[in-house]
Amino acid sequence: MDVVMPQLGETVAEGTVMVWHKKVGEQVEADELLFEVGTDKVETEIPSVVSGIMVEIFVAEGETVDVGTRLAIIDDGNLVTNRSAPKAIKNKTAKVAFVSAERMENSAPRDKSLSPVVRKLLSEHGIDASEISGSGDSQRVTRRDVMSYLETRGGDVSQIVSAGDLTQVIPFSRHRRLTAEHMVRSKATSAHVLQAVEVDFYHVDKARDVKQISWQAKEGFTLTYLPFIAKAVCQAMSEFPHLNSHVDGDSLVVHANVHLAIAVDLNFEGLLTPVIHNANLKTITELARSIHDMATRARDRKLGPDDLSGASYTLSNSGSFGTLITAPIISQPQVAILSIDGVTKKPVVVTGANGDEIGIRPIGILAQSFDHRAIDGAYSAAFLRKIKAILETQDWLAELT
Repeated sequence: MDVVMPQLGETVAEGTVMVWHKKVGEQVEADELLFEVGTDKVETEIPSVVSGIMVEIFVAEGETVDVGTRLAIIDDGNLVTNRSAPKAIKNKTAKVAFVSAERMENSAPRDKSLSPVVRKLLSEHGIDASEISGSGDSQRVTRRDVMSYLETRGGDVSQIVSAGDLTQVIPFSRHRRLTAEHMVRSKATSAHVLQAVEVDFYHVDKARDVKQISWQAKEGFTLTYLPFIAKAVCQAMSEFPHLNSHVDGDSLVVHANVHLAIAVDLNFEGLLTPVIHNANLKTITELARSIHDMATRARDRKLGPDDLSGASYTLSNSGSFGTLITAPIISQPQVAILSIDGVTKKPVVVTGANGDEIGIRPIGILAQSFDHRAIDGAYSAAFLRKIKAILETQDWLAELT
């Protein structure tokens, strides 16, 4: 059976083999960890789908190839002899993709368990892997382990210091480089337009205040604004389905269900956007649990391929940093993305029993970037107005009971 580079996300075209956990000649069991692959979105472990013998490995650790490229052959009893090289090798430093059993054996035993990124970090800082306690599979040392170790040594980081000043030059990581390419490509593809509305989160806050203590005790995490906004977006999408779509040539492909991506910050080392599939069918409690689970697994690098594919709309949450308004870049091939910015208490005019009066309310801004190829400003504005109305008038306490 051919082992090929998997599709890890709808817009991902290539991946890097990080670590092989089997070598040529070894027995492989179905569902056993076979190799690890990294993309601009995620690093994930790939199990074998069959049992057999590893016959040949074509793509070495650290090499980047297109999705669908043959990586290795496992003899599962139905082997057809066809050992041509992979179709496309993107690694500029490697001319040959074939990795023989001899090459695999000549690697140091400790090095074979480390990813190329970890090896580079250890080499740059003169660290022996045995000094670090690994948190990865079989106690393998990960990039996060190395960075934590460096912090305990006084925040040592790699830098290039010019002769006349203390300028620090930090090369882009692979994740940052591919993210940059994706963002530039999105700006070149979609006709971005930004619209924003102010939202009064008074009714949301009332529900959170009543439920927060019991929620924390039961669920083990804080009840934030995000699941309320996610629920409102899904409800509004039923009236404005063209925002839950993607452009295909001269057509708009509208999805039946909302597959909601949530941008997750990886401790300032990049972003991942795990997907809550069929989010429109979930209750607010289910959405809150899904959001917490996805964020936790994203930061622990435990997301699988399905967790990062199929998104139809994205939420970007910078509110915890107190931002005023953000113009997010659309994640291709979607047609819109919503930024959730900081919620702060402000004096506003509210209608009371005696008419208009000044009240102190929790006010936040929701800003949507949309693709003007797909929809017009009036459609986007009406969608935002609907989200605002839901958040400001819905009985959220009843939703949580």
